[in-house]
Amino acid sequence: MIHVQYFARYRETLGLDAEQLEWNTSLRHVDDLRQQLLARGSEWSVLSEGGLMCARNQELCGLDEPLADGDEVAFFPTVTGG
Repeated sequence: MIHVQYFARYRETLGLDAEQLEWNTSLRHVDDLRQQLLARGSEWSVLSEGGLMCARNQELCGLDEPLADGDEVAFFPTVTGG
């Protein structure tokens, strides 16, 4: 099982703050998970924007981060402030 969390505008756009997905051996990296989500279409394209940030098990990572069954993955936009 993979626990996926969405934050900020991603949560608002998707109308979803978290979900559980069945573990699948094709999910080798965070980007494989992102591609699976993008395949859902329409509003999921928000996960293809530049500046997407992600974390695996509460540590910032890149899309090339390996995944394992039981991982938690979070997607969130770049935070800016001033």
